[in-house]
Amino acid sequence: MKRVVVGMSGGVDSSVAAYLLKEQGYDVVALFMRNWTDTTGTLEGDCPWYDDHMFAELVAKRLDIPFHMVDLSEVYRRRVVDYMFAEYGKGRTPNPDVLCNREIKFDAFLQEALKLGADYVATGHYCRKETIDVEGQTVYRLLAGSDPNKDQSYFLCQLTQEQLSRALFPIGHLLKPEVRRIAEEQHLATAKRKDSQGICFVGKVDLPVFLQQQLKAREGDIVEIAASWPGYRHDNTECFSDTEIPDIAVLDRIAAPYLYGEEDGVKIGRHSGAHFLTIGQRKGLHVGGRPEPLFVIATDVERNIVYVGQGKQHPGLYRRALYILPEEMHWIRPDRALKEGEQARFRMRIRYRQPLQDGTLYVTPKGGYIVFDTPQRGVTAGQFAAWYDGDELIGSGVIHR
Repeated sequence: MKRVVVGMSGGVDSSVAAYLLKEQGYDVVALFMRNWTDTTGTLEGDCPWYDDHMFAELVAKRLDIPFHMVDLSEVYRRRVVDYMFAEYGKGRTPNPDVLCNREIKFDAFLQEALKLGADYVATGHYCRKETIDVEGQTVYRLLAGSDPNKDQSYFLCQLTQEQLSRALFPIGHLLKPEVRRIAEEQHLATAKRKDSQGICFVGKVDLPVFLQQQLKAREGDIVEIAASWPGYRHDNTECFSDTEIPDIAVLDRIAAPYLYGEEDGVKIGRHSGAHFLTIGQRKGLHVGGRPEPLFVIATDVERNIVYVGQGKQHPGLYRRALYILPEEMHWIRPDRALKEGEQARFRMRIRYRQPLQDGTLYVTPKGGYIVFDTPQRGVTAGQFAAWYDGDELIGSGVIHR
C-alpha cells in the first residue's frame, strides 16, 4: 500500500484531499506544518497557527489517520520571508506563495514526509497532474484545476519534474462547492471554515507594518505623471515576425519600464517608503482631490520617489513586453524548453487569477522576452510570468523588468 503524507493546513481543501486519498485505498498520514508564529502586522481576526493546528488535528481524528506536526519556521523565514524583505527592499514585488510551494511544501516539507515513509505528498491545490511517455521517459504534466474560479496552477509554476513525481492533487478535478459538500457529508470540522487569505502561512497583513520588521519607513515625494507625458511608447500595435526573433535592441526597448524624473510631473503628496508600494496599487497613497483615482505607476527606491497616474487607463500602467534573465527561466517541461534563437506562442499570466493572455516567448542569448498581443496592466518586477499550452503549465520565470 502506497503511503501519502498530506499537508494538513486546517482548511477544507486539504481535509477533503485526505478523505479522498483514504477512500482510494492509500495509507494516509496527516502532517501539519508550523511555519510562522510572529503576529507583527497581522490584521485582527486572522486565525493564528494554533487554530489551524486544532482544526487539522480534529479532521485527522475524524478520518482516523495518524497526525504529526513539524516546525519549519526557521527554513520558512530563511527561504521565503527573508527573500520577501530583500525583494521589497530593492523595489521589487515578490510572490511568496510561489516561493512557499517551491521551497517549503515540495522541498522542506517533502523531506519531512519522506522521513515518515511517504511515497507521495498531497496538498489541497486546485490543479491536476498527468503522466505521459516522451521517447521512453516518464514526463509529468501540470494542468490547471477543473474549477476555473479556483485554479491554483500558477502558484506551482516553479515546480520541477522531480517534485511533481512525488506530488498528488486529489481535489484538482473538483469544483469548490463540491469540496464543501464532501466535507459537510463527512462531518469534517473544516467544512464551513473560511479559506485562508494573504501571505502563505502568515495570513492577511498590513504590509507596511509587516515589512517594517526589517525595512525602515522613509518619507518621500509622490509625483503625479500626466497621461500626456511624451515618453510613452506609441508602438503597441507593432507586429513581429512569426518565424524570426526580432532584434534584441527592439525587444529591449519595448520591454523596458518607463523611467521618470521629478521634473516630469508634479509633487502632490508624501509617502512613508517607496519600497512599501507596488505598481498598480491604489490604496495607501492618502492623496485626494483628484478627478480620477490615483494608481502607482512606478517606484524609485534609491531616490525614494513614488510616481502615480490618474485612472485605470493611464498609459503608465501598461506595457507590451517583459524581460526574464537567462538563469530565471524555468521549464516544468524540460523536454519542451526553447533553445536560444527559438520562439513559441503561449498563453500567459503575470499574476494569480489574471485571465490567460496571448503572446510570444522569445529566447535569446540575453534571456527570455515575452511580447503580448495587447499591452498588459501592472507588469511588476519580482512577480512570476507563467506560460501555458492549453490548460498545461509549461514554464515560468521571474520578471526582471
